[in-house]
Amino acid sequence: MTNNQERLQKVIANSGVTSRRKAEQLITEGKVKVNGKVITELGTKVNPNDDIEVNGVPVEKEAPEYYLLYKPRGVISSVSDDKGRKVVTDYVPETDKRIYPIGRLDYDTSGLILLTNDGGFAQELMHPKHQIDKVYVAKVKGIPSKEELSSLTKGVQVDGEYLKAVHQRVISTDRKKNTAIIQLTLHEGKNRQIRRMFEALGYPIDKLKRERYAFLTTQGLQPGDCRELTPHEVKKLRKAADENVN
Repeated sequence: MTNNQERLQKVIANSGVTSRRKAEQLITEGKVKVNGKVITELGTKVNPNDDIEVNGVPVEKEAPEYYLLYKPRGVISSVSDDKGRKVVTDYVPETDKRIYPIGRLDYDTSGLILLTNDGGFAQELMHPKHQIDKVYVAKVKGIPSKEELSSLTKGVQVDGEYLKAVHQRVISTDRKKNTAIIQLTLHEGKNRQIRRMFEALGYPIDKLKRERYAFLTTQGLQPGDCRELTPHEVKKLRKAADENVN
C-alpha cells in the first residue's frame, strides 16, 4: 500500500497549483489540509485517494500532459500577455489542463520549449543541479576570435552576474558579410544569457534558436508546430535529470 504514497509537497506541485518550494512553505504555514486535517510537517506522505486542500481550495488530480513546441520568434514564453501578444500556450492543442512552459525562451528567440501541467517534472528539469543540456545556435554580427569564444566557457561577468556556457563550437563564418554562426550549450538559462554574453564581447546576435533540449530536437517540425511527448520521452527526460545531478 505504501508504494502508492508520495510526499505531500510533491503531490501539490504535480497538480500544477504551485512549485514544490512554495508548496513546502504553504505546508509549514498551516495552509494545507489532508482529509480535513491541517498538516504542517514536511515529508508527510499521502495516498492517491486522500483529499488535499490548499488555502481551502481542493487540489484536483489532473492527468499529466507533456508537450514539445517549436516556438516561433515574436512569441512570449508565458500563458498570457497583457499586451495581447502571442504566447506559447496558444500553440498547444486544445486541452482543459492548466498547461505552462518549462522555463522560457526570449521573445526574439525561436526553438524548442517544453510545456506541461506537471509541476514536479518542470521543477526537476529547470533546476541547474540537474545539468540538462540546452543547445543553441546563434548568428552573430562580427567574427569572434578563438580567445573570445573560449572566454564564454570560462565565464564572463555581465552586469555583476557570472554567465557561462558549457561548450561552444563555430559552425561557419562569412567573411564577406562579417557574420558567424556559433553553437553554444548551456545548463542554466539566465535572462537573455546568450545575447548578453555575446554583447559583452562586442558581437550582437542577429538570430538565436534553441535547437536541442537534452535529447529532444526540432527535427521534422516547423515554427509553431506542437506535439505531445511520448511516455518514453518523458521517462528519458526524468532519467537524464536524475543521472546529471551535479
